[in-house]
Amino acid sequence: MNSENVLAFAESSIYTLLQVTGPLLILAVVVGLLISIFQATTQIQEQTLAFVPKIIAVLVGVVVLGPWMLTTMVEFTMNIFQNLNQFCRVSNARNNKY
Repeated sequence: MNSENVLAFAESSIYTLLQVTGPLLILAVVVGLLISIFQATTQIQEQTLAFVPKIIAVLVGVVVLGPWMLTTMVEFTMNIFQNLNQFCRVSNARNNKY
């Protein structure tokens, strides 16, 4: 594997990671912001009030977005396995050269 292939693989991995985890992170941030605004206006400073709604929102997000997230990860993994012989072929060709 040359450096271009490694960089393309790393870029694809990071993009897939952000694509899968991004919606859940955004959901947690939005719920956390709404809870913080609620706590500031009512002056309730209970710590569990901030965590429980975020956990519930993320669990609902996983239930709703789970099939899409799983499909995206399976497609990425299948792409890796389908291109695995190209990675091995390049490595073996270099090893046999020397």
